[in-house]
Amino acid sequence: MYQTVIEQITQADIFIAAAAVADYRPVQAQVHKIKKHNDTMHLELERTQDILAAVAALPEAPFTVGFAAETQDLEHYALDKLQRKKLNMIAANPVGKNLGFDQEDNCLSVYWKAGKKQLPRMHKTQLAQQLLQLIYTEYQKHSQGNRIKNLINTIVLCSSWFLRRAQ
Repeated sequence: MYQTVIEQITQADIFIAAAAVADYRPVQAQVHKIKKHNDTMHLELERTQDILAAVAALPEAPFTVGFAAETQDLEHYALDKLQRKKLNMIAANPVGKNLGFDQEDNCLSVYWKAGKKQLPRMHKTQLAQQLLQLIYTEYQKHSQGNRIKNLINTIVLCSSWFLRRAQ
């Protein structure tokens, strides 16, 4: 996924990193099924490449939006990620019992360098629409009103993620 994003990113004005890409992968992949031999097994993992940070670090990076799902200290972790990864915007949501996953509705705290906005709990489809509008508004300020050159790809990327989340 990393390689594909890096190859295609020059076509985008806005990068919404909505995919939950694994942070780690097995050091050694097995070609065949691992048979049961012992009661325990040790699995060695290594970090994967950080797609979001790599895109944000590009010399001509698109307007970059990240996500943070947190069980505690939501604002602290979201602002840290915004700054550390040099993002333009981050949308953060609390996760836990009846929050986030497997729910029809959700809420978001959205942060960017010059501000923040709370999107209250609502149906995920409505939440997605409001988030996209906020991203577009902040992108326009960031780009001094330049038109989005690849609006169709941007909308398709966003829509597919939000539709999967809403189901």
